[in-house]
Amino acid sequence: MTNDSADRRIKDRYPASCLKVQLRERGFFGRSRPALPVSCLDLNRYGMAVWCPRPVEPGARLFMDFAGKYINESRVGARVVDCQPFQAGYRISVQFSYCLDKKGYSRTVDNALSRIEGFYNRFAS
Repeated sequence: MTNDSADRRIKDRYPASCLKVQLRERGFFGRSRPALPVSCLDLNRYGMAVWCPRPVEPGARLFMDFAGKYINESRVGARVVDCQPFQAGYRISVQFSYCLDKKGYSRTVDNALSRIEGFYNRFAS
């Protein structure tokens, strides 16, 4: 589990290096750039951190696809919160869009991300 006292997270994040993640930057008029495989560093139901070979601007809107054992979730909306150089690449901090406001809330996405979080919570214990 990763947790920092100066952290703004409302819930602990769990290591999830074996989760396969693809990131796609959302463009104008619903178009998106090609998918980019990234490495998951940690996650919870509200956000995650990934290692990416190239920088992504804070504020950029993303679609994220997840794959792993018993996990298959696509087109999860997210927003880049921070991007910092990290291990010959970049650490991208992401907040999932479904929890940003009531209008965008999706019970389906919330349940899917809760299942993924629960899996890695048990895995980390």
